[in-house]
Parts: sequence; C-alpha cells; structure tokens
Amino acid sequence: MNTDTGIQTRLDRIGTDGKYVIVPMDHGITLGAVQGLKDIESTIDAVTRGGADAVLTQKGIAPRVHEHKNGAGYIVHLNASTVIGPDANDKRMTGTVKEAIRVGADAVSFHINVGSNYEPGQIEELSKVTAEAADYGIPVLAMAYARGPDIESDDPEALGHAVRLAEEVGADIVKTGYSGDGDSFKHVTESTRLPVVIAGGAKGTDRETVEMVRGAMDGGAAGVSMGRSIFQHDSPESIARAVSAIVHDDVSVDEALKRGGFAMEV
Repeated sequence: MNTDTGIQTRLDRIGTDGKYVIVPMDHGITLGAVQGLKDIESTIDAVTRGGADAVLTQKGIAPRVHEHKNGAGYIVHLNASTVIGPDANDKRMTGTVKEAIRVGADAVSFHINVGSNYEPGQIEELSKVTAEAADYGIPVLAMAYARGPDIESDDPEALGHAVRLAEEVGADIVKTGYSGDGDSFKHVTESTRLPVVIAGGAKGTDRETVEMVRGAMDGGAAGVSMGRSIFQHDSPESIARAVSAIVHDDVSVDEALKRGGFAMEV
C-alpha cells in the first residue's frame, strides 16, 4: 500500500484506526432514485449519526452531501452503468480524480468487474486512476468484483484474484463480494496486503446483515462498504450503528443488534 503522507491522512478521514464503515449511495445512476436516495440528505445524516465513517456518491451529488455528513469522510465514485442499459457490467468513466478533489472528496473509487468481457478496458482505466490519484495524494478504493461468464461471484479463489488485481494496479483499499463464511473469506483477505471491505448486496434481514459483517471481520476484513443494506433500511441510523459496533468495537451479533435497538429473536 502506498504510504504517502497525503494518502494515509485521507485514509484516516474515511476510516477509524484502519477499519472502515463506508455507505455507498451512487446507486442513483444504476437503479434510479430508489428508496433512501430521493431524500439523500436525510439518509446521509442518519447513517453518519449511526457511525458510518464515510459516504460515497457520484460527483454531481456532492452539493447534497457536505452539509449532512456530520464530519464523516467523502468518496467520489468515478464510473457507472445502468440496469436498463445494454450491459450493467460495462462500467464507463463518469469523472476524474481532479473533479473529485474539486467537489471536496477525501478519496475516489472505481468499479472493475474481474472476469467480465469489459475487464481489459477497466484494468487500463483503473491503472490510470491510481496514477492520477497518486499525483494528488488521494486514496483509491477499488471495487473489484468477480463477475463474468462461468464465474461464481462468491467464489473465494475468484474474489482473491480480484483483490490481488486491485493491489497490483495501485489501489489503496479494495471492496469485493463476500464468500459466505469467515473461513473461506480468509483466502480473500490473505491474497492482498490492502485493507479489504465487503459489499452488502441486496438488503437482507437485520440479523443476516450483521452476521455477514461478523463473518467477514472474523475472516480478516477491514470493514464494509454497504449500500442498499443500510440506506434502504427502515432505520438507516440503527443498522449503521449495529454494523459499526461489529467493525469498530468487535462485538457479537447479538450485542450489535442490541446496540442498533433491534428486538432479539426468541
């Protein structure tokens, strides 16, 4: 990992003591203004009050972010696609590192689908982003997913390859899918020296969400970058608090649910 002072300083702005609770809300391009994103100001306020270290959006949403993030970090995402377009795996550039800095970002992120038909171009683009970001001392979060023909998105070998690719091209932190259990996820986290954070995917039950985070942390994860599981929750602040308790305080699933104010199952 690049130890440049600027990069490390800004990593500290989007995390706490090397652990990360990031809530991406760039889904407005991908999915449209779904639940939690219409009044994104209130959602940002809620998740950061709940303990999120950073939020993430596309550059155009920046004016709606800063007054509502309660001192949390801010990440600008630099590529995108839509679910109604020809192929959702075909992520295209939507911004530059310089534009992200201009709108107040502490870091940038870039999505790559390892194993997809678009992998070659995305590797090239990610390499350019890491080079430009290094010039400015800006951390790069690579969202490196295992996605493509004949690839299982939760396969530990494929996920391990994806996170290693992120390190090889110069990222500072990497997000990937979860393999399903802590033991198998150890292969993923051991495949790189970068901090690895897990994606949340579609919203599950409160216990499922927290159990997934607990398993990932037990497998060596450095935290989460969870979007829909948090921002589409009926109480984004509560689920953010529960997730933060696992990541930052290393508590049990039951204790995390308790801190979030969720009723225990009997």
